[in-house]
Amino acid sequence: MAASWNGGLGVVASLAVAAAALLVVVAAAAASKFDEVVQPSWANDHMVYDGDLLKLRLDSASGGGFVSKNKFLYGKASADLKLVPGDSAGVVTAFYLSSAGDKHNEFDFEFLGNVTGEPYLVQTNLYIDGVGNREQRIDLWFDPTADFHTYAVLWNPSQVVFLVDDTPIRVYENRNGTKGHHRHRGNGNTTAAGPPPFPSPQPMAVYSSIWNADDWATQGGRVKTDWSHAPFEATFREVRVEGCAWAANASDWDAGEVRRCSESSWGKEGRYWWKEKEMEELTVHQSHQLVWARAHHLVYDYCVDTDRFPVQPPECAGR
Repeated sequence: MAASWNGGLGVVASLAVAAAALLVVVAAAAASKFDEVVQPSWANDHMVYDGDLLKLRLDSASGGGFVSKNKFLYGKASADLKLVPGDSAGVVTAFYLSSAGDKHNEFDFEFLGNVTGEPYLVQTNLYIDGVGNREQRIDLWFDPTADFHTYAVLWNPSQVVFLVDDTPIRVYENRNGTKGHHRHRGNGNTTAAGPPPFPSPQPMAVYSSIWNADDWATQGGRVKTDWSHAPFEATFREVRVEGCAWAANASDWDAGEVRRCSESSWGKEGRYWWKEKEMEELTVHQSHQLVWARAHHLVYDYCVDTDRFPVQPPECAGR
């Protein structure tokens, strides 16, 4: 009987070793999937793998973040993301694109945590040549903590489009017709000071981060982060970057790279689908989706905030 028992222990031990080895393989595969695209940008120990998922973690010591390994000029960046569940008041998770320098461009998703039972708000913003203050906020038509949803930014010479599960929630159009950009069909409204600005062609990296912003994020800062619920974790299933990859040895002002990414239809990445004619504006169906999202879920728009902007920003003319 003792021999049989010992043999059983051996089988159990072998199975345990095999299971542990399998977990290592799965974790390595997950790490490989993400490591091809992103790397930690700060607080490396707060970017952790859990099976085939990547988590950014916030505790009382630190938040964390990642950045794409490559920059790109025009394309689409997306993340399959599940937000911090439960009481996430004061916690902000961001997914955004940004170039470098004082005159940088930046396209932001910021997910503003809330107390249990209250909806997340999604704030989008654009910085153009270093100037931001273009915030819009929506509430979502689903619980972003219950499952993964896809948040994406499409960027080409004609427009910047923010999408949630392929539904456009915001479009920023190019109406200035500058060299190297397409003139986007719109209402044509400009101000006496000139056409509205559009991001100049600067290569961007893709970023995400989680941090404590309880001085402003939830109900204007009235609700603070409850650290008894820490750690707070935002979970990624996948991060994708499809775009014209900027040459690693090129400066951010390399004219040859700007021409290649702005004027070419094909490259080492394949077909530049994000610059094709049908990507210059929304389809009829997408336009209807945008109208629906803004009619039912827009809760703040800087364009109509006359306290902040007594003179309407030029890109808001006609709205």
